[in-house]
This record gives sequence, structure tokens and C-alpha cells, in this order.
Amino acid sequence: MLSVVKVGGGLGRVGGDDALRALCRALGEAARTEALLVVPGGGAFADVARDYDRRFALGDATAHRLAILAMDQFGGVLAALIPGAEATTRLEDARRGRPAVLLPAELLLREDPLPASWEVTSDSIAAWVAGAAGAGRVVLVKSVDGLHAEWPPDGPPLTRLGVDELAALRAAGHAAGVDAHFPATLRASGVDAWVVDGREPDRVLALLREERATGTLIERA
Repeated sequence: MLSVVKVGGGLGRVGGDDALRALCRALGEAARTEALLVVPGGGAFADVARDYDRRFALGDATAHRLAILAMDQFGGVLAALIPGAEATTRLEDARRGRPAVLLPAELLLREDPLPASWEVTSDSIAAWVAGAAGAGRVVLVKSVDGLHAEWPPDGPPLTRLGVDELAALRAAGHAAGVDAHFPATLRASGVDAWVVDGREPDRVLALLREERATGTLIERA
């Protein structure tokens, strides 16, 4: 089964450089037996785009394009850090034995299927990629332990919820670990999603290899 794994750009910022390196090693290990297509977040590169948009009011379309280009930049970082990884612009390049890191700009800037808005981040892009690539699931690897019904969180994360429940939580300003458009994109993609803490790479390995994880499962229906 193909897994689309989105690596959040904030992982290194929150967890530190060592956390990002450890996660990348884990993904390289998982790819020995599993087919992985890694979708990068925007990280600090997207922060620059946000800053310029805030200062100069660039407009939604321009800001969205810059954010997608930022994903390509962070993707280059991930391709260098994940052992054996190959950067690609093609969805079909993911195969067992060698992790593929998608550089999405060529694909998305040609004909972007998603709205041009800061409500659409790499979370939604990863969900769309999972559907377009025929993946079995999308795994959002972040610097949080899962999704919470309240924000700020009070207690452990939710273990399981449906996409309609997630949409209701996001509309109420909760479950802030994913972007506001994510429920709609996930519903259209037809796949399940996981939110897993990338600061604990063993959790990511357990999900990819053994179908068990500590995190939040979001069911498509």
C-alpha cells in the first residue's frame, strides 16, 4: 500500500534539528519495505512568503504560489536528509525500497485543484496528492501528538473521528492541528488520514509498518 507522508515544516523549529534528522532516518528505514511518497511542508520558507504577503498585500493567488514554491524548497531539504530518497515532480515515482519526495510546484502551478488561500496548506495538498496517487492513506507528521477537540488542548488527543466531525470542529475553531480546508479535501480524496507526532519517530514507523499508532485517525466516512 502506498502511503503519502506529509512532513510538517515546523517539526525542526519546534522539535529541533535533531528531531527532524531522526524522523528522516525513520522514513528511510520504513521505505525499505513500504512505498512512501513524502510531501513537504513549507517550513521557514513558507514563513518568508507569509511575511511578504503581510507586508505588501500580495494577494491570494501570488501568496499561494509562493507557498507552493516554498514546499519545493523544503522538499529539497528532506530529499537530502532522508537516506536513499529521490526528489521527484511525478506522483507515480513512489515505489517500495526508495522513498520519493514530491516537489509539488510543477504539478500544482500548472493546474491547481485547490483554492488559493492561506486556509489551504500542505495538509490539504497532501490529502489531494493521496487521492490523485491512489494512496491507501495520508499521514500528517507534525510537532503535535494528535488533534484535540478543544484549543488550547486540555487532556489527551482524540484517537479517532470522522471527516464530518473534523469539519464541525474546524468550523468551531478547534482541531487546529490541520488547516481549515483539510476536511473538504480529505473527503474528496477518499482516503483515511492520521495525525502523528514526528518528534516520536517510532510512532511513525509503527504506523507505516505495523498499522498501529499513537495519534489521531481521521476516517473518510
